[in-house]
Amino acid sequence: MACIRKEMRLHAAPDTVWSAIRDVGSVHRRLAPSFVTDCRLEDAGGSRVVTFANGLIARELIVDIDDGARRLVWAVVEGRPKHHNASLQVFVEESGGSRIVWIADLLPNDLAEPIAGMMEQGMRAMKQTLEGGRDVGAAA
Repeated sequence: MACIRKEMRLHAAPDTVWSAIRDVGSVHRRLAPSFVTDCRLEDAGGSRVVTFANGLIARELIVDIDDGARRLVWAVVEGRPKHHNASLQVFVEESGGSRIVWIADLLPNDLAEPIAGMMEQGMRAMKQTLEGGRDVGAAA
């Protein structure tokens, strides 16, 4: 099983970053709008359908939203991977900023390279959104 780990530091307060991440139905507006073009909640927020800028669509089960640990866990239940479980967690940096850690475990292994590339794109989009002055307030 492939395991991909990506980290980045942000010049944004952890509470601001976590607020955007935990808003699981607004990733296309609040977290990574240039990476995700649409996100639709289903099953009373227990799952979502995510449309990526490259045209891929994935149905994701929201496994856990842990406010204390600032950690979101989800699993792709329909899409390219046979298995895909991921987490996104926010840590406090001494500088007052944040560190985000995104981990994905997936099968088949030959999807590791394209998924890692998508995660890099997602991290760049998050950085641009969270540091670049875009509105990251609560969705309307």
